[in-house]
Amino acid sequence: MFSELRDGDGHERDARRAYATRCAPRAHACVELIITAAPYGPEWIPSDFPEDIPVKMEDQIQKAVDCYNAGATVLHLHVRELDGKGSKRLSKFNELIAGVRKAVPEMIIQVGGSISFAPETEGAAAKWLSDDTRHMLAELDPKPDQVTVTVNTSQMNVAEQFDFRDIAGTSMADPENFAAYSNMVVPSTPSFFEEHVRRLSKAGIQSAFQFYNINSFETVERLMRRGIYMGPLVCNWVAIGGGMDQPTIYSLSNFLRAMPDGAVLTVESSMRNVLPINMMGMAMGLHVRCGIEDNLWTQDRSAKMTSVAQIEQLVRISREFGREVANGKEARDIYKIGQYWNSADEAIARLGFAPNRKPGQLGFTFHA
Repeated sequence: MFSELRDGDGHERDARRAYATRCAPRAHACVELIITAAPYGPEWIPSDFPEDIPVKMEDQIQKAVDCYNAGATVLHLHVRELDGKGSKRLSKFNELIAGVRKAVPEMIIQVGGSISFAPETEGAAAKWLSDDTRHMLAELDPKPDQVTVTVNTSQMNVAEQFDFRDIAGTSMADPENFAAYSNMVVPSTPSFFEEHVRRLSKAGIQSAFQFYNINSFETVERLMRRGIYMGPLVCNWVAIGGGMDQPTIYSLSNFLRAMPDGAVLTVESSMRNVLPINMMGMAMGLHVRCGIEDNLWTQDRSAKMTSVAQIEQLVRISREFGREVANGKEARDIYKIGQYWNSADEAIARLGFAPNRKPGQLGFTFHA
């Protein structure tokens, strides 16, 4: 199907570049900005920010509506019970997804694959649920557009880069609670994530890969080359330290060098690093994430900042950069929601990866 790109003079590299230019929009091209809102903040309790942590189901739905109206087209979704604790009941996820789908049908619903890592009781460990429970996210009804997928077991010390002022007056200032989040580990072995992406793909749910470093990206590339995942490469670069990448331009640039042309990348960081990393991402043509799950504060910590206010700030800055914000339809087109390909060869070609090398093949590889 790509025979028109065969280069008779042996300039395989030019042929690969031509294919990438025609078929795979570059990850750093200045397409419309997609803003992901993470407004539910499962690590916090309602008393940490009562003005912005909804508990009633109708209020949780309204939070999604408010974020969409402010300019966010992707909703990173967690659910709370009426007592304010993070919900682990799939029935509650189904209820919230159905409510959001009805209220803002164009919004991309992205379920957090951890379900909820918040401790259920004071002093208990913060932990992710079992593999079998996480696999059940492929059975959500109505189905979300995406489920986040972590790749490779890693330390997830979300508190490592917190300043004491970031958690002053919050539940995270409790030493036992702080220790629980500091010692959290993401369990994600090949037996889990390979089966998980298969189930999600079969259900028509896009895997939204969470890349903690370049190693996790390389693992997903190998998954694609083996035909385990054959969909769009939509992913987050998670730069919060503590086992994940560092929020610096050096780490981001090194990561981007490995990304194929057709990938769609969102940058994610924590607390006061959120805004600077998002500004780098906007300037580089990447996409951004904000909300109280990532940050509670204005940049000078003079006041807490709602998820909606954080979205509005990014919309303003993006437009000052000369970059428009995607609407719901544009975001779905950029993410290629609902698209899957028929083979590993087709998937890696469309994304701009070099083709799989055949046994005994030497030199440059190119799509023929």
